[in-house]
Amino acid sequence: MIKIKALACSVALVAIVLTKLYSSSNVETAQKGTNPVAWEFDKKQKVEATEDSTERDSYWSDVTFAEEEVPLDDPAVKNKLTTYLKRFSYKKIQSYKMHRKADEYLPRIAAILASYGIPDDFKYIPVVESDLDPKTSSHKGAGGYWQFIPSTARLYGLRVNAQVDDRLNLDKSTHAAAKYLKYLYNQFGDWTLVAAAYNVGGGSLKRSIRRQGTESYYALNLNRETGSYVYKLISVKSVIENPDRFGYRRLAKADTETQTAANGML
Repeated sequence: MIKIKALACSVALVAIVLTKLYSSSNVETAQKGTNPVAWEFDKKQKVEATEDSTERDSYWSDVTFAEEEVPLDDPAVKNKLTTYLKRFSYKKIQSYKMHRKADEYLPRIAAILASYGIPDDFKYIPVVESDLDPKTSSHKGAGGYWQFIPSTARLYGLRVNAQVDDRLNLDKSTHAAAKYLKYLYNQFGDWTLVAAAYNVGGGSLKRSIRRQGTESYYALNLNRETGSYVYKLISVKSVIENPDRFGYRRLAKADTETQTAANGML
């Protein structure tokens, strides 16, 4: 009888010890001497950091491309866009070069596109295609700001020969690009598909649409480059238009100071 009681006590003691160990490993407590208010704040920050920040970020409530809604209710679309937003963030790039070039060139590009009725978001194509560097070229012979291959460049009025290459001229090449984008829109009637067709070619995109039975860019199974193309355009747009959100603090501070100075002059 004594042995049974001793065994029962031992079992109870072990249970108590294990409960205390479990509790101490799963319940975070403030160390002695810690400011309780500061500790609670830090604890709350840690909890919030584990939540899906995209659910709390107002950015995700209004993401569009060429005034067309991006279907972020699809987790695959949202995850893919998140991936490319990170790739263009300051943490990844560690440079303000993209923003400096955008300030210099994008207003001129946007004005020309607008004169043809092309949505403003298409001004980001040269950022993705060439990083706004006209000397950029591909192994397929594409060159200039808009990365035209010679045959397409000539088709839309650009001179490409041993003496002259109009693909290197920002204004001329943008006029040619606008004409090509208008042509693609007449083919597809959807600006998101126009962006995809600019990358892969109209014929190839039409075959994919016919074969897969969907006209949604976000539902099409395309090659890796084209399948990421619109996501890159949206990401570049977001990073340039919202520098502070994506880590470009210096630009955000400069914008605030400029706005404050402008308000002071009113």
